[in-house]
Amino acid sequence: MSHMKSTVTIRLDRQLERQLDQICRRMRRTRSDVVRDALRRQLALLRFEQLRGRTLPFAEARGYLTDEDVSRDVS
Repeated sequence: MSHMKSTVTIRLDRQLERQLDQICRRMRRTRSDVVRDALRRQLALLRFEQLRGRTLPFAEARGYLTDEDVSRDVS
């Protein structure tokens, strides 16, 4: 497995850039660290939403219509 790194360039509007810089200063982390962490979280959320979308028809067929239905039977 390769550990090669690549570079991605993004454009930020001024407000988003200021927010990013404020967070970086507060957290004492680099822009790259914060953006990488945000990207990881967003990708995980997208994977979760895709999985949920694929399983939803099966859950609904078994009477699981809300998160509370699932929580009730799992807890």
